[in-house]
Amino acid sequence: MAEVVTRLDSGAHKITRDECAVIALDGVSREYVGRAGVVRALDSATFSIVAGEWVAITGPSGSGKSTLVNMLGCLDRPTCGTLKIDGVDVAAMSAKELDRFRADKIGFIFQQFHLIPYLTALENVMLAQYFHSMTDEAEARAALEKVGLGDRVSHLPSELSGGEQQRVCIARALINNPPILLADEPTGNLDSKNGEAVMKLLQELHQEGATICMVTHDPRFAAHAERQVHLFDGKVVAEGEMNQLLAEVEA
Repeated sequence: MAEVVTRLDSGAHKITRDECAVIALDGVSREYVGRAGVVRALDSATFSIVAGEWVAITGPSGSGKSTLVNMLGCLDRPTCGTLKIDGVDVAAMSAKELDRFRADKIGFIFQQFHLIPYLTALENVMLAQYFHSMTDEAEARAALEKVGLGDRVSHLPSELSGGEQQRVCIARALINNPPILLADEPTGNLDSKNGEAVMKLLQELHQEGATICMVTHDPRFAAHAERQVHLFDGKVVAEGEMNQLLAEVEA
C-alpha cells in the first residue's frame, strides 16, 4: 500500500494513502441486469486520491469510465465494495442525504456543459448557489472573473463559444468551494485550442490546491495529470504517476 509522509514537530510520520484520501475505493464493483444477464461494468476497482492530487481516469470506450464517474459523483451506488468520499461511506446514506452530500463535496464539470439556455453566464453560476439556499452575486462574478469571463457575465450560452461555455461550467463547479472537482471529458466537445485552454485553467486550479479527478480518452490531456488510473473491460489495469507509466510504455 502506498504511503504518504507528513511532517510533524516530532519528525516524520508515515500514514497510508487511504488514511488521507478524499476518494477511496476498495473492491468497488457495479453490476447491471439486462436481457443478456448480469453485466459487470466495473469490476473490483481499488484506488485512492488524496487532497491536492490531479488524477486522470483513462481507458477505451466501454472500459467502465462512465460507470466509475457516476460512482465518484455519487450519482450511482456500488453493487459491492466500499466507496468513501471525504472519509464518508456513501452507501450508508439515504437518497436525500446523498443529494446534499454531493452538492457540498463535488463540483461537476460536464462534457455537455448543461447550462440553462435562457440564463446568463452569471445566473448559471448563481444557480449552483441556489441549491445551497444562498446566492451571492459578487461571489458568482468573482468566479467568472477567475476563469477569464469577467466581461461575459451577461451573455447567454448561445452567445458564448464552446470554450467559454466550458469555463462557465468550471466557475459553476468552483462557486461552492467543493473539496473535489470531477471533470467528465471536459474537452470532449472542444477543438484542440480551446481544449488546451481548459487544461491550462485546470492546471492553474491544481497549482492552487484543487483536487481534480478527470475522465478523458485523450492521452494528450491525460498527460497534464500527476497520476493516471487506466481501465480496461471494467478493471483497473494500470495505476501510477504519469512519468512512471510513460517510462513503462517507452520501455
